[in-house]
Amino acid sequence: MSLCPPYAPFFGFAGVASAMVFSTVGAAFGTAKAGIGIAGLGSFKPELIMKSLIPVVMSGIIAVYGLVVSVLIAGSVRPTDYSLFAGFVHLGAGLACGFTGLAAGYAIGFVGDSCVRAYVHESKVFVSMVLILIFAEVLGLYGLIVALIMNTRAIGDKACS
Repeated sequence: MSLCPPYAPFFGFAGVASAMVFSTVGAAFGTAKAGIGIAGLGSFKPELIMKSLIPVVMSGIIAVYGLVVSVLIAGSVRPTDYSLFAGFVHLGAGLACGFTGLAAGYAIGFVGDSCVRAYVHESKVFVSMVLILIFAEVLGLYGLIVALIMNTRAIGDKACS
């Protein structure tokens, strides 16, 4: 059994797709869910819309995490001299970033929607909303960090040389 089979890059590119697709789905859900709350807020207090865009911005950052990991992994995948180990590591890195991005997007969406609606009635909710959103965003950041560490490990693999 060869350490560098011709199908090994498939797993690397599956990691690229996983990081991008899952983190973008999470970001899209977070943006949509928080946007619904902002639309509801805008009909009562339009002057609060700009301050309430924080969940939407934070959701967009989740997609950037997936983009960064996808670009790094895609730059490491080679048609030749690419081991099965590197392919599985890149798949794991993409899944780690993608699934944590999906979870973070969902958390940001629900928190953003609920807190923005509560912000209409009580302005003191704003600070706690930002804090909770930061903790939700950190979930995606954890996945990014793990993916970067895994990608570094795969780059050091020279099994086919």
